Formats: sequence, C-alpha cells, structure tokens
Amino acid sequence: MTLTAGVVAVQGDVSEHADAVRRAGEACGRETEVVEVRTAGTVPDCDALLMPGGESTTISRLLWSEGIAEEIVDHVEAGKPVLATCAGLIVAAADAGDDRVRNLGAVDVTVERNAFGRQKDSFEAPLDVSGLDDPFPAVFIRAPVIADVGDDVEVLAEWDGRPVAVRDGPVVGTSFHPELTPDARLHDLALFEAMDGATHSEDREEPTPDR
Repeated sequence: MTLTAGVVAVQGDVSEHADAVRRAGEACGRETEVVEVRTAGTVPDCDALLMPGGESTTISRLLWSEGIAEEIVDHVEAGKPVLATCAGLIVAAADAGDDRVRNLGAVDVTVERNAFGRQKDSFEAPLDVSGLDDPFPAVFIRAPVIADVGDDVEVLAEWDGRPVAVRDGPVVGTSFHPELTPDARLHDLALFEAMDGATHSEDREEPTPDR
C-alpha cells in the first residue's frame, strides 16, 4: 500500500523532508507519495505529516490563516503519525512560551525558542534515540529546548540533560533537524514504524469472552 506523506510547505526544509521520507520508504520497502501542504484540503488525504523547521511565528500564522491548523489537529486526533522538527515542534507544542505563536497543542510539552543558541552556535551531536540501535547524527540549528513534558509524553532522546526528542501519541517532535542528514531512520521511526504498529494493533483479534 502506498503511503501518502504530506510535508507542510508554508516555510522551511520542505524538499529535505520530502527526500528523507522517500529514503525511509525505500529502506523499508514501502512505496511513498509525497505531497506539499500549502492550502486547506490536502491534509485529510495524507497518511502521515511532516512539519519542518523555519520561523515559528510565520508558520503558525500561515497554518491558521489558511485553515491548515484545524486539519492537522484532526489528523493527530485520528491517530495518524506526525514528525515535527525544530520550529515545527514549537508550533505543534502545547506552549511555546511566546504569545506570537498560536500553538496546535498536539504535543504536551513546553518549549523555549532558540535556547540552544543562534545560527553561529549550530552543532551536530550523536544522539542515543530510543528505538534506534546506533546513535543518530542530530543537527541543531537555532534549536528550541523542551523545557517541560507532560505525564504521558515519552522522552526519546536527551542532550546535555535536556529532552530533545519526544513522542506524544502519534506525534514525534525533535529540537533538531533529522532531515539535514543522509540518515532517514528517524523518519522511519516516526512515520513508517508508527503506522505499522497501529495497523498491527487494529488487526489484533479481541479475545473471545468466556461464556
């Protein structure tokens, strides 16, 4: 079955995410169709979504003005996977700590924008990510810090004692940019493995009650 992955394309690393999800699909033998989400009406046809980095206030404003924000919320409530990275995580969070960002509330975390420093402070770090066998080469560029996580949020990775990758239901959020490396394992973990797990859960037979 073909997986339709929508990349929110109002701003940010759109082509990089598209390439990464295609590589992830090839690696696990899944045919993938990538569509760009620029206006309302596209998200409902998507099996999975990617929310790239960029400028969080601009992304937030465009998502709500174009009617895309409500569709993303519905997508998450339907249990469909989302990978939100850097500014995408800021917008998806419950609280961005900035009144200029209208949050989606899709990830129960509080974030602090640019807390890892400015552009000149960018760095790459090998991260131990839950679900991956080997360290992931994470690229941090003006990255937010995940300052607080909700009770039901799973921390997937930390750097310098602070969460930098989390999972909240169908949503995986990262402070860093996984699309800026040739390593597509995080896209696989967040999207393909999540969908496969959901499918297996739905296909599992309910036990027959004793009579």
